[in-house]
Amino acid sequence: MDFSDIETLLKDALDLDEVHVTGDGSHYTIIAVSDSFSEMSRVKRQQAIYGPLSEKIADGSMHAISIKTFSVKDWERERQFHVPQ
Repeated sequence: MDFSDIETLLKDALDLDEVHVTGDGSHYTIIAVSDSFSEMSRVKRQQAIYGPLSEKIADGSMHAISIKTFSVKDWERERQFHVPQ
């Protein structure tokens, strides 16, 4: 699955300010930025990202996923440590 396809899928499903996807093969790292995460627990944030990807996970297109979520304010501070490549 192409990184841009995953980014588009997540942007269409969620109210994200930014999304960055990297990886190799079926292993992906996702960084998602949205103020909606400010009101969510860490578990709810993970579930929000997994939801739109559930079909791709079920069919094996995506095997391992690492998810990092940030509010816009937190991303401004953390971006230097999590530079998308």
